[in-house]
Amino acid sequence: MTNYTCFLQLMVVFLGLSGSSAEEIDPCVNYNVLSDPWRNIGYNIITFPGYPLCDSTVYNEVLWTRFTGVAGDVITEKCVQGPHSGSNQAAYLSFAHPQLGEGIKQGNMYVHYGANCLWTSVNGIKVLACPDGYYVYLLPRLSCYRTFAISHRNCSQTSCGPLAECIGDGACACISGYKFSEDILPVNDSYVCEDIDECVNSTICGPNATCTNTIGNYTCTCQLGFSFTSLESVINASNTCQDIEECEEVPTICGPNANCTNTIGSHNCTCQQGFHLILSDSIASASNPCEDVDECEQINCGPNAVCDNIPGIYYCTCQEGYISSTGYIWEFGVTVCTGVQEEIDSLTPPEGQSAEIFFINKMQEELENNPDIILPPGTVTSTLSTAISITENLPPEGEEASSGEAASTVLKLSESLVSALVEPPKIQSRKTVKKPNMEINVHAIGPGWSEASIPSLNVEGNSMTIDLPAIAKNNNGSAAAVLMSVSGMEKLMGPSFFETENVTEMYSDIITATLPKTNHRELPDPVKFTISHKETFQAGMVTCVYWDDKGEEKHWSVDGCTATFSNETHTVCSCTHLSTFAILLQTEEQAEDDELLEWINLICMAVGLVFLGLAILSFLLCSWNPKINNTARLHLSISLFLGHLLFLVGVSRTENEMVCAAIAGLLHFLFLSSFVFMLLETLQLFLLVRSLSQVRVIQKEGLRPLYLLLIGYGAPVVVVGVSGGVYSDGYGSENQCWLKKERSFQWSFIGPVAAILALNLVSFCVVIWCLRPTLANMKSDVSQAKDTRLIIFKIVAQFFILGCTWILGFFQSTTMLKYLFIILNSQQGTFIFIVHCLLNKEVRAEYKSWLSCLFRNEEPSQKGSGSTTCK
Repeated sequence: MTNYTCFLQLMVVFLGLSGSSAEEIDPCVNYNVLSDPWRNIGYNIITFPGYPLCDSTVYNEVLWTRFTGVAGDVITEKCVQGPHSGSNQAAYLSFAHPQLGEGIKQGNMYVHYGANCLWTSVNGIKVLACPDGYYVYLLPRLSCYRTFAISHRNCSQTSCGPLAECIGDGACACISGYKFSEDILPVNDSYVCEDIDECVNSTICGPNATCTNTIGNYTCTCQLGFSFTSLESVINASNTCQDIEECEEVPTICGPNANCTNTIGSHNCTCQQGFHLILSDSIASASNPCEDVDECEQINCGPNAVCDNIPGIYYCTCQEGYISSTGYIWEFGVTVCTGVQEEIDSLTPPEGQSAEIFFINKMQEELENNPDIILPPGTVTSTLSTAISITENLPPEGEEASSGEAASTVLKLSESLVSALVEPPKIQSRKTVKKPNMEINVHAIGPGWSEASIPSLNVEGNSMTIDLPAIAKNNNGSAAAVLMSVSGMEKLMGPSFFETENVTEMYSDIITATLPKTNHRELPDPVKFTISHKETFQAGMVTCVYWDDKGEEKHWSVDGCTATFSNETHTVCSCTHLSTFAILLQTEEQAEDDELLEWINLICMAVGLVFLGLAILSFLLCSWNPKINNTARLHLSISLFLGHLLFLVGVSRTENEMVCAAIAGLLHFLFLSSFVFMLLETLQLFLLVRSLSQVRVIQKEGLRPLYLLLIGYGAPVVVVGVSGGVYSDGYGSENQCWLKKERSFQWSFIGPVAAILALNLVSFCVVIWCLRPTLANMKSDVSQAKDTRLIIFKIVAQFFILGCTWILGFFQSTTMLKYLFIILNSQQGTFIFIVHCLLNKEVRAEYKSWLSCLFRNEEPSQKGSGSTTCK
């Protein structure tokens, strides 16, 4: 019994000790750690040494296991097909992980094989959720070659280590551009992701491209001569490299005077005909351009002919004074140059036409019969020079020369010749022909022209701005313009062909503008010509003119042309049509200084000012009949007095422009107000005579004073204000402080004056007609003769007072009329004083009173004498 009891006691102690040890072991504290990267479900490499791996060695029936590191921290609950986790038979849980506090959860594991996720099962795995947020496992025994499939519960940027990333379901994969190493089994905390050489795939960039591998990526570049289809995306098999059309994309790639031919991946450059390369072993380019071959060094055009080499080609033309035997087309070995005079002498012109003009017309007809002919510049200039030289033999004042027939004939020929310079439409072409006696500028655009800029053509310092693109829109996208200047034309079409009374001279070169080979020649906008002056600035009026040859008489005309600006060097003309243009300078004939006329003017105006002053004092100081209205007469006298006085002392004060302009404006106002008051005086005279003829009782003479002042000064203020607003620079000139003639500004004075003079003259005639019965009934006896003469004198004097003699200002062609104009109009104030003051009995009585007071005696007996009282 004792031994048995002792054995039992020992067993109880042993079992007690054993039980106490098992309870003290905590799986969340004491566990084995597995952190091999290859265990992750995303690791699918099967080519590393030792594949497949086996987890049979990790079995421990007592010690729990925890998974850590980049492989993951839990055994996956998902079946992942295909090889992964170091083998092709990875084991995964068949149940969900327990929650914290649920205790140990036990179940089975499934092992997949190939596409069979439930290939076999393994019993006996235990799982426990630990307080610190991780799981421990009491792993079952796995047979070879089976491994545990691990994943990450929660993914972060660093979960899978360097160059790797955590993707769905906790699997790890290398980042873009990298892959798992196929020869190295990952250990520690790295999957050993290595760069992918994408360029191993020869088709990854598509054809005609070069692939360059970079760390984690690759780049595709097109081979020389190719470019990728879309600039907005990378080069790949869908965005392939296509051949570059170098000839279209870089038109200057071959340099000037060369033809470009595109090839696959490249291009060829060849020189155009008439050009060659300096460096023949290199391709034509901007650095090795094609240069012109001077064929004239080897070509002989024959006697009296010249070889004209131009880039790419050469021409044979006859010298000036000679003509081609085959017309405008030169035939080598056939054409010879014969003298022009010989050809002219052999012609039989029609009756009434010279042989020279007939010859030029024949040359013109040949061009008209060949409208598509293209002539070299040398032929154009030589032919035109010959035509001009032919006309020099014509008499300058002959019948044809005087009518401008010769000039018009040469101009038509010149337009046809320059038309032959225009080649078939291109995108754009410019051609300038310059000789000592002429310059021609041609600008043509074709359907491919896209610029909206308005071109400018220049010859001999003259320019033309024309909206050629707008003209091309109405001509199927093509249009051409020519500006030409030819010396010698002024001998044929001088200033004598311009109808004017002024002295006229040619102030510029003659230029011709035309639209050759253009069907619809309507101008959408006026053409602007800037024409240089041949001489230094002279006083006068510049006029833009064009040659009008539509009628029987050829002449210079201004229709459709306006000078918009002019200074010492040039004039800008705006014209609504094209033709032959020039600038004419018109100057008035400068009359010789007439000292006698100047003295008479000074004396007469001084006398007139004296009597105007006396009339003003009389109107202001004398006592007048209440029925008499002197308002118009008084202010007429004041306006004339101030106007004549300012004219005498200020019209020649041109030193200061602003002062001169102010004087001119004030003179404009004073003389206009004078004429308005003359009109009002005429109106009052007419109303008085009408009242007398109707035997009315006259209460008050004429209009009210306020109305007279408003009209007399208001109308001139409006005219001067509007004139100054329209053309503020119209007042004052270099010669005198008066109105300028530019833009016909002087008509702001002449127009109103002419209208008033016409009204006054008509009104005066009506007044005389109304007085006709009175004059006819006047007695002719001696007692009435004196009154009759006085009435007739007053009637004649009214003719002067009403300003009718100012009509003489429109007729200043003779010296006698100038004398009459000065003498009569300067004494307008004299007639006002005599008629309205001196011949008035009441005023004369006051004059006597003033004189008696002025010269009265000191005797007391004489102090009280006289009919009036001294004022």
